[in-house]
Amino acid sequence: MTLHLLRQALQERSLTTLVNTHLHSDHCGGNASIQAEFTSVNTLTPPGHFDAVKNWDAELLTYAPTGQNCPRFVVNQQLQDRCEYEWGRTRWTAYAAPGHDNHAMMFFCAQHGILISGDALWEKGFGVIFPELDADSGYQQAANTLNLIEDLDAALVIPGHGSLFTDVQSALRYARQRLEAFQSFPDKHARYASKVLVKFKLQEYGTISMQAFLQWAQNVPYLITLHRQLGAQQPFSHWFEQLLAELCQSGVMEIRDQQLINTA
Repeated sequence: MTLHLLRQALQERSLTTLVNTHLHSDHCGGNASIQAEFTSVNTLTPPGHFDAVKNWDAELLTYAPTGQNCPRFVVNQQLQDRCEYEWGRTRWTAYAAPGHDNHAMMFFCAQHGILISGDALWEKGFGVIFPELDADSGYQQAANTLNLIEDLDAALVIPGHGSLFTDVQSALRYARQRLEAFQSFPDKHARYASKVLVKFKLQEYGTISMQAFLQWAQNVPYLITLHRQLGAQQPFSHWFEQLLAELCQSGVMEIRDQQLINTA
């Protein structure tokens, strides 16, 4: 679908530049296909993971800890914090945006007031603060990034997930309330992270048997850690089934005849 949309937008032109806000698989999992289609494309990534991509370190890139897939791709250039770039005949400034991923970046076009925020800010929230799952610091970094977004005073935000939005102040208020809740109640964040990891993988499969999905989950380092934090008093399988039940209640999946079905 990504390639189809690119061809449709480009018409007969070629894609010259591919820029990543961060390197979680849902944001760069299509890089390899794009590079195969547009062989001369220049690919830019945040500097913190540039060498990890060149050496394809699945641990540092988080594909192994999250149990996610990402076809290997190549990188040509490192982005730099506070540097200006010209993309699509428009000037953009790259800003470090730690929190969700402490190597993430976002891009602001001052001329049009447009911010490409990645997973630092959505209309309703932001991405999992993954450094906190590694016993690293991420909450304060996320707060600092929200402050930077407010200072930029964007008129329009293009988020990593969800629709474009213009009421940036409301989004910031919601994000700060959510961040404060996560800081005050770390288990709330851990449960959110567990559901995100499970839901994202189910989106990849579409439909999968309960047994096969449990087998996948039991080999995911982040889920093993989260089980120890949230449900160590019960077997992993029971804890995992509870997660699935909560996802069913929220309407994003169904269970029919021991088959898990992604629904939204």
